[in-house]
Amino acid sequence: MDWMSIVALACFFLVLVFTVKIYGDFNPRPSFNPVRFMARVAIFGAMATLLYVVPVFHFTLPFLPSFLEFHFDEIPAFICGFAYGPWAAFCVIAIKTIIKLPFTSTMMVGELTDLVLSTFYVIPAVLIYGKVRNLKGVALAFGISAFIQLVMSMVLNVYVLIPFYIYMMGFSESGLLYVVHQAIPAITDMKWSYALLGVLPFNALKDAMVIIVTFLIYRSIHVWLHWDGSKQKKKAD
Repeated sequence: MDWMSIVALACFFLVLVFTVKIYGDFNPRPSFNPVRFMARVAIFGAMATLLYVVPVFHFTLPFLPSFLEFHFDEIPAFICGFAYGPWAAFCVIAIKTIIKLPFTSTMMVGELTDLVLSTFYVIPAVLIYGKVRNLKGVALAFGISAFIQLVMSMVLNVYVLIPFYIYMMGFSESGLLYVVHQAIPAITDMKWSYALLGVLPFNALKDAMVIIVTFLIYRSIHVWLHWDGSKQKKKAD
């Protein structure tokens, strides 16, 4: 294990401890169990990490540029957030990002961009659903968060990611344009043409998949997620 992996694991535990501390301070309920909360967040963080880091869970589509990979690490973050709140959701996002950093191929810029996009995607939905816990709230939460994430993804690609690949990684703009042009001939430049015809449909399709899967899974297991055995203990007494 190299030093970066050790640092990543240390940060993983620090994020867990910090989240438990903050959550406990803002939710001073007698029933709050920090160990149970930490275990729940760690489980969802591990699932998100697998979906984010392991290549077998990634795939591309032939009608989109080959470097736009689908990965569904936001699903555990959504489910954890809906069940346990925004701090838990952000902790899951932070965990999968921190563990991915030692394996970065983009000088951490790609991972930090994913961190920002996942945060703007998941947290608004969790906050809205926390206020309106019904089907209308679910639709509103997913709709607003998807819109925010789509706008942010285009802005970050135009002003952060593409300039980074050109000026820091040494890729030529013409070379990048050639790659995306193979999949989408209508793209004419690596700015807003690429953002509107490449980034937007990619993220819209990905968001739709994430929303559908999240809704189906959370609807099936949300009762179990809040079960702590207290009712059974009372019956036994």
